[in-house]
Amino acid sequence: MTTEQLLEAICEQCDHLRIQVYTAQGELAQLSKRLEQILQQIRKGIEVRDVLFAEEFNQFCQRLRAQMNEQEPVWTQLRNDIRTRKDAQWDGSLALAAKGLNSKAKTLSRTCDEFITEYDAFCKNYKNFTAAKLNVWLLTSCQTDIANLTGKILFIAREIAQKTERNRIPYAN
Repeated sequence: MTTEQLLEAICEQCDHLRIQVYTAQGELAQLSKRLEQILQQIRKGIEVRDVLFAEEFNQFCQRLRAQMNEQEPVWTQLRNDIRTRKDAQWDGSLALAAKGLNSKAKTLSRTCDEFITEYDAFCKNYKNFTAAKLNVWLLTSCQTDIANLTGKILFIAREIAQKTERNRIPYAN
């Protein structure tokens, strides 16, 4: 795999992860709204109508865990491929693509931040909810993995951008 192909693969995986995190953030927002409604029903002494919440929340956590487990080996392989490249292999012709990767990594980071914000909002409501067994520990594990992986991707993107920028041939003296 050439460095150009490697850069394309990283960009593709970055987009794929961003879409997964964005989708998970949307699902978590819906689950958070449902939890708020359940808490209101409990506070008012109304019978809880959303009886499938715990089951659907646990399924969401298991799906998210499976997605993160699928992502880990892919990113480990890509990071290993990057480490085996010499600095000179990141030639200046890849500078624009490297800046594109840097932009994609920043977009992924913002999506990750939105997911973390939604996670925090969910946990704020969850601390008052003990009526059902929820796998919040699994959600916490996924949130931590997403944040750690995003941090690694940001670092990789910055490093590649710096290497390609250093290897650019000056066109004007």
